[in-house]
Amino acid sequence: MKKTCIVDERFSLMCDVINTKLIETATPSLAIAVAQDGVILWEEAFGWADRERMALANVNTMYSLASISKPITATGIMILKERGLIDLDKPINNYLGEAKLKAYVGNAEDATVRRILNHTSGLPLHYHFFYEDEPYPKPPMDETIRRYGNLVTAPGERYQYSNLGYGVLDYVISRVSGRSYEDFMRTEVFLPLDMTHSSVHIDNGLKKYQAIRYDTDGLKIPFYDFDHPGGSAIYNSVHDLIRFGMFHLKAHLPNQKAILSDEAIDDMKVGTFEIGKGNYYGVGWASCIDSNGYRAVWHNGGMSGVSTALMLIPDEKIAVAVLANSASPLPDMIYKDILSALLPKYAENRAIREANQKSERNQQPTDFIPSSELIGEWNGNVHTYKGDIPITFWFKECGDIVVKMGDQFKTLLNDPIFRDDYLTGLMTGEVNTEDSNRRHYHLSLTMKLRDQVLNGSLTAVSNIGKRGNALSHWIEITKKGV
Repeated sequence: MKKTCIVDERFSLMCDVINTKLIETATPSLAIAVAQDGVILWEEAFGWADRERMALANVNTMYSLASISKPITATGIMILKERGLIDLDKPINNYLGEAKLKAYVGNAEDATVRRILNHTSGLPLHYHFFYEDEPYPKPPMDETIRRYGNLVTAPGERYQYSNLGYGVLDYVISRVSGRSYEDFMRTEVFLPLDMTHSSVHIDNGLKKYQAIRYDTDGLKIPFYDFDHPGGSAIYNSVHDLIRFGMFHLKAHLPNQKAILSDEAIDDMKVGTFEIGKGNYYGVGWASCIDSNGYRAVWHNGGMSGVSTALMLIPDEKIAVAVLANSASPLPDMIYKDILSALLPKYAENRAIREANQKSERNQQPTDFIPSSELIGEWNGNVHTYKGDIPITFWFKECGDIVVKMGDQFKTLLNDPIFRDDYLTGLMTGEVNTEDSNRRHYHLSLTMKLRDQVLNGSLTAVSNIGKRGNALSHWIEITKKGV
């Protein structure tokens, strides 16, 4: 349904664009909020929150945030840190129960809370979904840690975005606070910040405000849970999310309590590990200084039926939030349009930045040419929670990499890349665990060369349709004859 908006003149031309783009991209709805200097300049929603009930979206509609849950969960961790209950530089295992993270490389004692927060603990790629229309119950967190809490690179060695880390963090919040993660976030974050349309998941009292998640075919997606709620499970209205952003700009709104000191807010935004191309990750936030000199702090989110963006420009006291209830390209486009309207220098260089990004995407990969240290036969195992699987790699001079797992047929490692001592590629094969076998999947390989050993993760990635998982397993192989 087309909607006309009357807003700050800097945004007035965007309304027709949004109405048109909703149709072109088959996006059910979009919610937008913009704030500067402690004042909300524009907040509005377009389209359908729930097509089946013919419910229009509004600024209090609660959207699934996906990974914008991470800076909100990190805020909860910082509350406990300021109360002296958590030390960010102590091992995360100090705050866990019987099940602990296990280091296959390095020392688990070096997997600190801070390194979980900035994705450098050594935990691999992980996402695991549980749909209400399927008979697969979510296991207790201790069981998830036993199965997948494996450090496959040394803590502090490498950035690897891992939802599992934030699942561990929400578990820590529960254990340290003595309350459920859901209750802690409601009473210590949402209510003190006057975020009345916010929750972990959607409870019965808030379902009337829910933006239903839709697939790209326009069909409603069954509700789903995760084994990493702290990384993915929070719902916010755009009105609440922009106010969360304003709190992190230290706006000191009169109806918000100071749940963190200004010093803690600043500390969260300090990039403690470079994640590529001048971008950094800190305590739940990504950050960079762009070519115009603007310091940007942000997080976005994307999964089945979700696309979200929250962008802060601290020095200009700007916050922008854009939420959609489908895997839509619009949040990324619209927040850039808004920043272009507010910041002339951002607009001037936007076309250059996007052209450079397009050029990078269009670069053709070079052929894999193995070095002498790789050529030959390598033998080892893939470790799963069901047991070890023997695996052999043959690196051939022509560039082919042949792989055999257990008694399965030989296969080729496709799209191999060897860069900075890391080997990556895709292959077919079966890890044969109950978790992985619920979906059709391929295997994604990431291993680091350490002298005459290659080790890292072999991940079962099932991304066909909306029901995708990424479940990683430790792999190590040694060159024959060494």
